Amino acid sequence: MPDFDEIMKMAQNAQAELMKAQDNLDNIIVDGASGGGLVKIRASAKGRIVSVDIDESLLQPSEKQMVEDLVAAALNDARAKADQAAQAEMSKMTSGLQLPPGFKMPF
Repeated sequence: MPDFDEIMKMAQNAQAELMKAQDNLDNIIVDGASGGGLVKIRASAKGRIVSVDIDESLLQPSEKQMVEDLVAAALNDARAKADQAAQAEMSKMTSGLQLPPGFKMPF
């Protein structure tokens, strides 16, 4: 069984790795879409919206409600994909950490 100092050192290393992984999430880009691709959203895995692309066919006053609905759906799609990408990235980082059995990460 490792002593307390070793456990603290492992926890600090784990925290440093997780912070590095969190910073990397802004470099992972996902695409969300709705309306068969009429509205596209690019976002980082950290949740930052990078760009919005709306097909010109939707830019008519009579289509306002539909455009709003499609933008919301595309944002939700991008957010879900960003969450999945973030979870996958964080899993990669934590799988390599050497922590004692049963050690719970408080962060």
